Amino acid sequence: MDGMTVAAIKDPLRDNYREAFITNPRREEHLADGRVALLCIDVQYLDAAEGWGLFADPDKSGVPEEGRRYYFDRLKTTVLPGMRRLQEGFRGSGLEVIHCRICALTRDGRDRGAGHRRLDLLAAKGSKEAEFIEEVAPVGDEIIIDKTASGVFSATNLHYVLGNLGIRSLYMCGVYTNECVETTARDACDLGYFVTVVDDACATVTPRLHEASLATLRDRYARICTVSEVLRDLDQLRDSSTAGIITQHR
Repeated sequence: MDGMTVAAIKDPLRDNYREAFITNPRREEHLADGRVALLCIDVQYLDAAEGWGLFADPDKSGVPEEGRRYYFDRLKTTVLPGMRRLQEGFRGSGLEVIHCRICALTRDGRDRGAGHRRLDLLAAKGSKEAEFIEEVAPVGDEIIIDKTASGVFSATNLHYVLGNLGIRSLYMCGVYTNECVETTARDACDLGYFVTVVDDACATVTPRLHEASLATLRDRYARICTVSEVLRDLDQLRDSSTAGIITQHR
């Protein structure tokens, strides 16, 4: 490329996208108004549990042993604990925690999207594969959205549900970073939501795929944050709410 490295090429639209989607003051307004939700994506027995679903026969999973070790270690040590902290933070702030999963309406999966049929990807209604990993499973009457495609917006009524709830900003976590998470983040941005993808609460089967996906989303379609950074956002929300209550009673 005429002696220039990719890293040396300045993105001419970076500032435009940052101002529109990342540093836009409406992000903070939505948080202050409670118009935000945590979206937990596909952390279920189909694709996030050893010995089940895609990994029932590890040698047929398509993921090399090194990739499987990396993926499940990241889930166990980083992603699941991080997701749990996020869920507890959102619940403690009175904010919505929404769960989406791959789950067909039928036992034989005849309602699946074309892509999932071609991949022979099926979590049948009522199956173990459709169950959420217990550590991060829904609590109480938290909303569950079933899908049979990579992106949740293209295959479900989530946009309608979020509109009814008044949600305008979404925090996303789950698996796989480079598939369902990235697709959902892009679609959400196109639909007008402010999107935050939580780096250490997402995973895929190689660190390179994970980082490449986040690099594509960062400062373009989504703000990329850590679990700790998101929890600090929620702490500020609770502090401001408490201050407001104190002020009202003076």
